[in-house]
Amino acid sequence: MADEDRTEEQRKSYRPIDAEGFRAEIGRNWGPVDRTVVLPEGLAEAAAEHRRKLSTALPGRRIALAAGRAPVRSNDTDFRFRADSDFVWLTGCQAEGAVLVLSADGDTTLYLRETAGPDEADYFANARDGELWVGPVPGLKDWSEALQIACRPIEELPSAVRGAVPFMLTTPDVEPMLDALVRTSAADGGVLRQTLAELRRIKDDWELDQLREAVDASVQGFADVARELPEAIRGGGERWLEGTFDRRARTAGNGVGYASIVAAGPHAPVLHWVRNDGAVREGDVILLDAGVETRTLYTADVTRTFPATGEFTVAQRQVYDLVHKAHLAALEVVRPGSPYRAFQYEAMRVLVEGLRDWGVLDVSLDEALGPDGQQHRRYVVCGLGHFIGLDVHDCDAARPETYFAADLEVGMALAVEPGLYFHPHDETVPPELRGVGIRIEDNVVVHADRLEILTESLPITPDGLEQWVQSHRHAG
Repeated sequence: MADEDRTEEQRKSYRPIDAEGFRAEIGRNWGPVDRTVVLPEGLAEAAAEHRRKLSTALPGRRIALAAGRAPVRSNDTDFRFRADSDFVWLTGCQAEGAVLVLSADGDTTLYLRETAGPDEADYFANARDGELWVGPVPGLKDWSEALQIACRPIEELPSAVRGAVPFMLTTPDVEPMLDALVRTSAADGGVLRQTLAELRRIKDDWELDQLREAVDASVQGFADVARELPEAIRGGGERWLEGTFDRRARTAGNGVGYASIVAAGPHAPVLHWVRNDGAVREGDVILLDAGVETRTLYTADVTRTFPATGEFTVAQRQVYDLVHKAHLAALEVVRPGSPYRAFQYEAMRVLVEGLRDWGVLDVSLDEALGPDGQQHRRYVVCGLGHFIGLDVHDCDAARPETYFAADLEVGMALAVEPGLYFHPHDETVPPELRGVGIRIEDNVVVHADRLEILTESLPITPDGLEQWVQSHRHAG
């Protein structure tokens, strides 16, 4: 049919959802759908205990926290949604757009978007959230049964937070609707985040099990990477190894807990090398810093530095030996009652002594470690440890006196990660050391009578790593 013969109606934009026949047909004869929320055993009970702790820490306050929304990736596509960590800690829920409200007397209500049925336009016309597009979505009844929390439609949130007395605490910049309804100052929002961070420093048994699961999956991912080293050397490079770990993370959990660092050769000294687009060559060491995030969103944070072909060079082993010595010294002082900074100080002390022995540092130990010295920081700019949990750098909103200046306690989960980083163009070190970066990172839990090293199945000695690489390369 020639264009001039088209009717005006035919030339209009064609939208099937506007057609009367489509509207009449789309709502008919849909069978039941299973929207059951399946949660890990103990999650609902753990979240309820977390809410109790928060209510005890902030008595008489009304509190609202939001799950948040997926950020836009480009145009009309979004990144994968990942709920706010504090919200997850208090609910166990990962529903986008959900809001938790805690009353002054501790009552809990979760406000969510109800699932649209086939007779509603959102079912078929909403490409972002409609079930016809994205698959079955749990509704209010499903979430309430799973979490044992009262659930109400999100449309009722405005009336629920109106006239909050005393003034409601919330976390700003997570959910625009909540920000519009509750005028929380930055200071009040900071108090809530700070309180939650300090509560989250001590992991309960359920949380520790989640971290063990995350670490176990990460160890499997490291083994996967080791088996793929020949392919990486043949041309796959860092990208191939990143994809290998990503596959394990996505299969065993929610995905990676943070942007993986796959740093081969001269990239190893770059602290946050997340481009992962370089080559892997024979003779390179590979610094792999990666962690699997469980489906409950707890993440491991593990680093091993190993030779691509299973054998360290003399210079690589020299640096590795010093970092390994510092790592063992740090682990020795991770115990209840030990100052948080003690393990970092011990690692730094060993590193400084080694750098002095090599002639890289020409200042005394006391000067280097003093507040006006810190010359060694050129080669180790980052910190040497942190809390782990729902966030890879967990509890960052805690006050300095409850984080850096506090003592270690039973139930704390930490990453201990000393390293040395000599950039390829750093002319303050001998040529053979330039381009060598080494980090060892273990995930540990403080117990009353022992230190649990969650990552102990991954070797940390240079001999052990050489054997580990060779055995996996041959198995691959």
